[in-house]
Amino acid sequence: MQTQVLFEHPLNEKMRTWLRIEFLLNQLTVRLPLGDHADALHFFRNAGELLDIFERGDIRTELLKDLERQQRKLKAWVEVPGVDVNRIDSIRQQLKDTSSMLMSAPRVGQLMREDRLIGLVRQRLSIPGGCCSFDLPTLHVWLHMSQTFRDGQIKIWLDSLAPLINTLSLILDLIRNSAEFRKQTSLNGFYQDNGEDADLLRLKLELASQLYPQISGHKSRFAIRFLPLDSENGIVPDRLDFELACC
Repeated sequence: MQTQVLFEHPLNEKMRTWLRIEFLLNQLTVRLPLGDHADALHFFRNAGELLDIFERGDIRTELLKDLERQQRKLKAWVEVPGVDVNRIDSIRQQLKDTSSMLMSAPRVGQLMREDRLIGLVRQRLSIPGGCCSFDLPTLHVWLHMSQTFRDGQIKIWLDSLAPLINTLSLILDLIRNSAEFRKQTSLNGFYQDNGEDADLLRLKLELASQLYPQISGHKSRFAIRFLPLDSENGIVPDRLDFELACC
């Protein structure tokens, strides 16, 4: 049985931001519960990067705009013959409820931004080895507190991100499910096509090929070049089949 690798490539800046936030949110929970220094630094480093993204723009406003955009898309779908109207109405209500929840929530990341421990660790992360016990005695003490105490504090931090997590999950699910994978073929390691105002390219490639895609473009047009993992000895076939979804 062959194994496929899924690649995702954003076709606009907003989608790039959404995928980066999703990646960091997933990393936050990967090493829970935090049992040692390495686990803790993994958590705080990703938390700090998440806050860096939040500080670059008004994430809540952009999410609300995206919820509204999905509403408009679904409204247009209602007119398509044979569509499941009840299913569309259910998703539209979910979008409406999510929008209300997000609007009533505090500023995204505010609780974590104001937390003293996160702030102290965040300041030291850019310094090589700057999170030693003598540099961060606060973190050293925190790591010696009971597991229950640490778990409780992390739960508070993560719960404060729930409106963001729920909203982003809904938006990305709708985008990812908006198009089916279709078989395509590249010639001499190259493929290009029109994006048709897509937000995201999703590409499946057989692991056995030992190739990876280098994607460039935007929502109206994109190009894919397939390159060998072994840049010196790898071979790119004249014709390469892969699966592609323009979402």
